[in-house]
Amino acid sequence: MKRLLVIGAGYLGDAILDVFREGGWEVQGASFSGGEGLLACDVGDPGAVDGLPDADAVVHCAASGRGGGEEAYRRVYLEGCKNLVRRFPGARLVYTSSSSVYGQKEGEIVTEESETVPDRETGRILLAAEDVVLRAGGVVARLAGLYGPGRSVLKRKFLEGEAVIEEDGRRFINQIHRDDAARAVFHLISMEAFPSGEIFNVCDSETLTQKGVYEGMARIFGKELPPTGPRDLDRKRGWTHKCVSNGKLRETGWEPVYPSFLDAVEGV
Repeated sequence: MKRLLVIGAGYLGDAILDVFREGGWEVQGASFSGGEGLLACDVGDPGAVDGLPDADAVVHCAASGRGGGEEAYRRVYLEGCKNLVRRFPGARLVYTSSSSVYGQKEGEIVTEESETVPDRETGRILLAAEDVVLRAGGVVARLAGLYGPGRSVLKRKFLEGEAVIEEDGRRFINQIHRDDAARAVFHLISMEAFPSGEIFNVCDSETLTQKGVYEGMARIFGKELPPTGPRDLDRKRGWTHKCVSNGKLRETGWEPVYPSFLDAVEGV
């Protein structure tokens, strides 16, 4: 039985563990503090990583913590990837990065070949961690904003009357359902020829504008559109306007169960 180790058994990590378990893998999760069925591991600590069990595949999807700044990013992502690469030289390694590394602001269609010039130091740290993984023959999965069961800031704000359409609402909202992201990781690791050194965007197939998202929810939930207002320039992932393409991943045979946010919104 093949063995999977997931570093960061949280919202996404739990779903990844479930998908691999269903696929017949022996799975083990780890988090900073551990817990029921989980190993305790500070991925930024070389000694802690050295103590992890052997695995055929490793997924780094740990989070920096709420409000995590540059120091937390360096420890969890950059140092964490360095430690995992050193500890698991023969494993299939997938690092879940972020589509926030793309800094485009003019509505461009963004592929894995597009320029990555994030406007924040945290984004530059994510790129440095990606480089560590790619040079070691791992795979980078650049995830759009996660949503899923019990987790959708857009839906919560809309239903609670806190949503605002920024300016004319033309900004693209790039998202991915948690379960589709987990299935994408399973797909990449399970490929007969592991795509070593490759980057894949993991996002919905139909990217909606902010106004399109709220118009869809207004129709589905029978509520009025939110008011308009200025841009929120303090967003954690930064203010960008781009349409992230998942074409490269789909060419490998993966397809999302939820092509767009509106296909899933009633169940999140």
